Amino acid sequence: MSPRYDAVIVGGGHNGLTCGAYLSRAGVKVLLVERRDITGGAAVTEEIAPGYRSSIASYYQGLLQPKVILDLELQKYGFEVLPAHPTVFALEGGRTFTMWDDPEKFAAEIGRLSNSDGQAYARYRTHMQKIAPFMKQLLWEVPINPGSGKMRDLRRMAGFVWRFRKIGPQFFDIYNLLTMSAYDYLSRWFESEDVKLVLGFFAGGGGANSSLKTPGSAYMLVRGIVRDGTTPAGPAGFMKGGMGAISDAIRRSGEAHGMEVRTGVPVERILVENGRAVGVRLAGGEDIRSKIVVANATARTIFTRLIDPGRLPEDFNRDIANIRCESTVFRVNLALKSLPDAPVFAQAAHGGGVLPQMTIAPSVAYMERAHRISQEGEIADEPFLIVKVPSMVDPTLAPPGHHIMNVFGGHAPYTLAKGSWDERREELWENVLKVLKTQFPDIEDHILHRQVITPLDLERIFDLPNGHVHHGEISADQMFFRRFSPNYADYRSPIERLYQASASVHPGGGVTGVPGHNAAKVILEDRGKWS
Repeated sequence: MSPRYDAVIVGGGHNGLTCGAYLSRAGVKVLLVERRDITGGAAVTEEIAPGYRSSIASYYQGLLQPKVILDLELQKYGFEVLPAHPTVFALEGGRTFTMWDDPEKFAAEIGRLSNSDGQAYARYRTHMQKIAPFMKQLLWEVPINPGSGKMRDLRRMAGFVWRFRKIGPQFFDIYNLLTMSAYDYLSRWFESEDVKLVLGFFAGGGGANSSLKTPGSAYMLVRGIVRDGTTPAGPAGFMKGGMGAISDAIRRSGEAHGMEVRTGVPVERILVENGRAVGVRLAGGEDIRSKIVVANATARTIFTRLIDPGRLPEDFNRDIANIRCESTVFRVNLALKSLPDAPVFAQAAHGGGVLPQMTIAPSVAYMERAHRISQEGEIADEPFLIVKVPSMVDPTLAPPGHHIMNVFGGHAPYTLAKGSWDERREELWENVLKVLKTQFPDIEDHILHRQVITPLDLERIFDLPNGHVHHGEISADQMFFRRFSPNYADYRSPIERLYQASASVHPGGGVTGVPGHNAAKVILEDRGKWS
């Protein structure tokens, strides 16, 4: 039977859409199949109550790479970013810290906490800017295999070393980022615990199962330097229409060049004949033949459920089984009839009260305590909360005068020491509400509807393994040529003509579009082998 398509993509997350859009532009006949009724994976906008539209999982456009936006002409297809007031932290003692975009204003804000740290910020920023070009370059590299000994891999490794020949002393700085804790790394410049908190927050609040003091968490400090906000692609900000607008724009871009999309069609099996992927079987029994298959689902789903592990090498199966993917994060989405009071944040808003972006993480000690509790299998009674009110800049998300409040929080472990998430969902909400009320005392009076998404829900809805938003920890042992199997980190797999294009491959999670871009690059390089 001849193939109906050049490529079938399993899963319609933003990386699967990105890969399909690039392939379609190159003349590849692509079909993308998605089990849910909408595409976008975790980058979706859905109603949480009639008339209230919310970004359900991912919540802010801060990492989608300008290259992807411009290559795929996303602005032509509805991609519009709405800048907003920068994030304001609520610190201990009723104090606040504003994360100004302007470096001088940011340094002055640090100076309010510590004069010496305010002066040190310029040196720290210069240091990180020296690292930035190499970290940005690394995003687009196809991981090498330094252990195979094969001539092809040796040539690729030599090319990799040549491309990074100007790295110089920044090699050691990057090594430190991969091995040190964010807290220790920042302590080389700063004295104030508050400064270490706001600069290192994403080491404990970025979706990983880590804290500011976890070895290797310094890597998360590069989060703010891998995206250039000064290009024609535009700055970071809220997406008009919610995060689903990103996925919708990518889909439209692909469809404009011939990509076909089917939703509501779960894949039952990836078809393999003579060690080669030849298509997919849908849950209803329909077979779709193709020259190649691209997996946008998680590595665990692809290689344990959609392919018989007996067809795979034993060491590869072991790598997949040993992926560290214990999640401790959750989401809460609220429909509000009006904005609550926010006396502490009013200081930063000059009397305006609620801001579009707020973070409740009073201290390093607060974050460390929450992390310790989660590591014991318990729900932190005082979780950190990242609070966004996108309807303040995008009124289309709610009825006039009403609002959407998105909360991303932790630490609440997927694996509980006692009980189940279905039994303890309300306990999580009560803990979240208690913390919200420290900053929004009357918030209960404003809530019309709430949606609480536990780590188990993140797995059920989005097929995120153990609810992990990155498909697994992004750490030295699970990144680049070790994500997630050393011999198949290059977007290929042990099955011929089966490729990977999800957060399970380099550079991991976050709405970046890079795994999809890189996978398409590899697929097109291999075109002579499968076309």
